[in-house]
Parts: sequence; C-alpha cells; structure tokens
Amino acid sequence: MDPLLKAMLFSLLPVSELRGGIPIAVLGGINIYTAFIACVIANILVIPFVFLFLETIHQGLYNLSWYRKIADKFLERTRKKVHKKVEKYGYFGLFLFTAIPLPITGAYTATVGAWFLGMNRWKSFGAITTGVLCAGIIVSVVVTLGIEALKIFIKMNGG
Repeated sequence: MDPLLKAMLFSLLPVSELRGGIPIAVLGGINIYTAFIACVIANILVIPFVFLFLETIHQGLYNLSWYRKIADKFLERTRKKVHKKVEKYGYFGLFLFTAIPLPITGAYTATVGAWFLGMNRWKSFGAITTGVLCAGIIVSVVVTLGIEALKIFIKMNGG
C-alpha cells in the first residue's frame, strides 16, 4: 500500500489519528511536510463526519421512548456536572484537549464531547481544527527530532 495513503488512513482512525499517521508516513519515506499536510487534512475530515454520525444516530433512536428517556436524563445530568468547566474553559479547552497529542485526546473524542455537551458546531469545528493543527506540529517536531537523534546516535557508534 502507498505509504501516504496508509498514513492518511491511520489519521482517519479513532485511536491513532495523526499521532500515528505522521510517523507512519515518515517511516514510509514521505517527507515531513507532505506527511503533515496529508495527515492533518485527513484528521480534520473526521470532525464533520462524527458530528453528522452522532446526530443521525441520536435522531433515529430518539423516536424510541426508552432511548429518549435514558438519553435526556443522561445528557442533562452530564451537562450539569461539567457546566462550570465548560463555562470556564469553553472552546479554548476543546482546543487544548485536541492539541495535546496523547491517546484519546484527538479529534474524535473532542467532537464527541462537543456534541455531547451541546456546544456550537462551527465554533467547535474551529477549536478542534486548530487543535489538530497544533497536534500535527507537535508530532512532526517530535518525529523530526527523533530521526535526527537516531542519525546522531548511529554516527557516534560508527554507523
């Protein structure tokens, strides 16, 4: 499989996202700039699809009385619990959550959280997209520094 396509597919997956896509692209011989652009775009594409998927599933199930009863109770209780934090950090918090390239802090989780908390989709899209860009920069820098460190190590050891 083409390394760039493989990296973009990894960037579309919920667990790896661009945190896995960029290193895979670079390991496949793709330059860091191309890897960054392709993986960031692929990861950003996730956001509208997750919003659409969640809303479609929710609306479809909402016609079932048992689901409506559980969903309303659960969403209301959860929104009350986190209301103060959402008010305090809001979209900046969503950005920070996405920008930190750790497992489960990517576009998928941020989009699910934004939908779950009833945050404005366009503002959420902007915050999450900016977070994805920052995460992409961080991952690209770490991958580049790691490769350079490996080159120095090999050179020092007679390679």
